[in-house]
Amino acid sequence: MAEAARKRRGQGRSDDHRSGDRLFDRELDHLPAEVRWREWMARVEATIFAASEPVTRDTLARIVGKSCNIDLIIDDIREELRGRPYDLVAVAGGWKHLTRSAYGDAIHAALGTGEQGQKNLSQSEVLVLLTIAYFQPITRAELSAFFGKEISRDLIGNLRGFGLIASGPRSPTAGAPYTYVTTKAFLLQFGFDTLRDLPDIEALEDAGLLSKEKLLAGDIMPGFSSDWEEDAGVAGDE
Repeated sequence: MAEAARKRRGQGRSDDHRSGDRLFDRELDHLPAEVRWREWMARVEATIFAASEPVTRDTLARIVGKSCNIDLIIDDIREELRGRPYDLVAVAGGWKHLTRSAYGDAIHAALGTGEQGQKNLSQSEVLVLLTIAYFQPITRAELSAFFGKEISRDLIGNLRGFGLIASGPRSPTAGAPYTYVTTKAFLLQFGFDTLRDLPDIEALEDAGLLSKEKLLAGDIMPGFSSDWEEDAGVAGDE
């Protein structure tokens, strides 16, 4: 009897879920095409606005009709946001409302924080983080070899504490040390949709921001040494 009652309750919840799906009209076939499109735009923008994390394409597909082209919807929303202090940005595998960089100083002056609470990283932390992004999965020892200086556990711990890196697969080298990889928070921090959006190394070299040859030679950027000594430090092997 108890088992039968549980099955009935479970069936009831399943029926309620299917009923809810039927009640939510994704297709909006009863509306004229232009009105239907505007309603899909409103749904998409409202969902992205309400979400604390980037909203994926699969999530948006739940609130619009099968014939709806989500990319065109996003394009139309972004067109309407021209001239506003915020935009709809493809980041970390989804879309998110972000204020425009021109208003970063105003936000910092008012709230004491950057866009979406961005982390204040030192120059050495940024360079180590970018090196991990380009060469992941990478061990701390390999990072130290790149820079010609020992990368401390504290620096790695700071990047982990910010949620910008995480442990990757164990290295197949002797001792099987941990490797490090970037996270979704890294994509959000730098405004990338995927790692494919990273600038190519040649572009960074042209800008004087990253040079594999200099890293391998331990030739850190001019003016970088004091910052490096402060938060890279010296530490033993992990």
